[in-house]
Amino acid sequence: MGIRPWVVVEPPGRRGLRRITVGGETVGSAWSLREARKVLRRHGCPDDLDLDDPRCVHWRGGGSDVWPDGNGWSRRAIIAVMVAGMLGSLALHAVVGWADAFGALTFAQRLVGVMFLLAAAVQGVATPAVADYWGRRRVRLSGALVLVGALMTLATTSILLFLWIEEREFVVGVLAFLSLWLWSLWALHLLVREQVWTEVPYPRKIAAGVLFTALLTAVSLGYSVVYQPIAAPLHFVLRPEFGKPWADADSPYMHVPVTFYARNAGGIPAYLVVDEFTVFGYSSDFSAAGRGLREWRSDEGAGGSNVEVERYVSNVKREVVASGQFQGPGSTLDVGEEFRMEKVITLPRDADYQTLDAQLRFAVLREDRGKLDQDFSYERYSWSKSAGKYYCPPDDCEERLIYHGQVRYNNNLINLTRKPRYVAAFWSPEEKPTVFISSFRFEKQVTSIYDIYRNLDTNELEREAARYGLGWFRANSGASVKGLLKQARS
Repeated sequence: MGIRPWVVVEPPGRRGLRRITVGGETVGSAWSLREARKVLRRHGCPDDLDLDDPRCVHWRGGGSDVWPDGNGWSRRAIIAVMVAGMLGSLALHAVVGWADAFGALTFAQRLVGVMFLLAAAVQGVATPAVADYWGRRRVRLSGALVLVGALMTLATTSILLFLWIEEREFVVGVLAFLSLWLWSLWALHLLVREQVWTEVPYPRKIAAGVLFTALLTAVSLGYSVVYQPIAAPLHFVLRPEFGKPWADADSPYMHVPVTFYARNAGGIPAYLVVDEFTVFGYSSDFSAAGRGLREWRSDEGAGGSNVEVERYVSNVKREVVASGQFQGPGSTLDVGEEFRMEKVITLPRDADYQTLDAQLRFAVLREDRGKLDQDFSYERYSWSKSAGKYYCPPDDCEERLIYHGQVRYNNNLINLTRKPRYVAAFWSPEEKPTVFISSFRFEKQVTSIYDIYRNLDTNELEREAARYGLGWFRANSGASVKGLLKQARS
């Protein structure tokens, strides 16, 4: 045996791994006797080498029967759980970041999305590092990568759980958030017990980098959710105008052109959730006694009122002369974009109207807050039985067009912690259009639109309207019918 190299097996380390040297040179390490034979075989030792022969192998800190790692099931179980958590966290960060990085409107929101995608990339690198750290630790940074991955998971799941607690709506995702949050606490406990930072080169620089990334993400998130929507208010220029009318000499009618104009003069693009133009005809009696101001209270039920009255005008009646949609529900107005519509209204020359009033109004949703599904713009006819779940008996619903679709918040963190929200809008020529955002969805046929209203949560409607920036804009213009008739005759 004198020509054979002298083999030394060192005592088990903290993780149960025993270092092997041949002729004073470290050739590997082993978790078990079987692995020790493989290491020696690779370095020229015969397969039938008697490892218990002290002339061949010198055992320190225990003989060939001392292997604290045992069969390695405990270590393999830790690796399996760690890898599962890392892969779950990778998927979570990718889901959060992908939608924002490629679909968000503002730069800050896209930056947040990119940060989450970078976090997912770090998780992807940390996944194989788990096996190395709980294995032979050939890569010195493997422990640092696992630690950073666990910290990222804890931070992200904590934010998601905090957002979920705000409304406490049950979503399937909350089970994943809670599971990953508990996993991150367990992983960090294990890494702290292992004192992983003692094997990390430049621990202060790595800690500073992680802290800077977390602060940048927090600032970007706060800017995109809070500051940017407040700093950039909506502003629209609306202008309905009557043009010069005309009429044939032998015609009992006159034609009145009306132009409706809208321009987005603010800094935020917006969806037109529901819009309409309306021309009203007003008729009234002359009140010589000047008692018209007394009619500000309406006789139509308690609490009714007329918010516009004149002293010498009484018994004001209003009729819809023309009504229609402007751009159409689901259309958009980008920053600086304008839209113009020209209509010609036909009136009899002897129409019993003193004045005409052209009105343009629409409800908008901020594009930096939410995104409407494309199917929202499809109109459903409430009176048609082919509308399926949108059908409503005409006697109860007064024949309306129904628009309905899901709206998603532009921050995907919020989307993952809330139930789906839907925008519902109703339009008809003679009724004021209505719109609301809530968790209500048409799951069965509508029996009455008013029943829908009664079953809605008022607090939810107000909260969602503020969250998505839902608001109304209106402008109107009036004209004298006699003045129009005079222009037509000229």
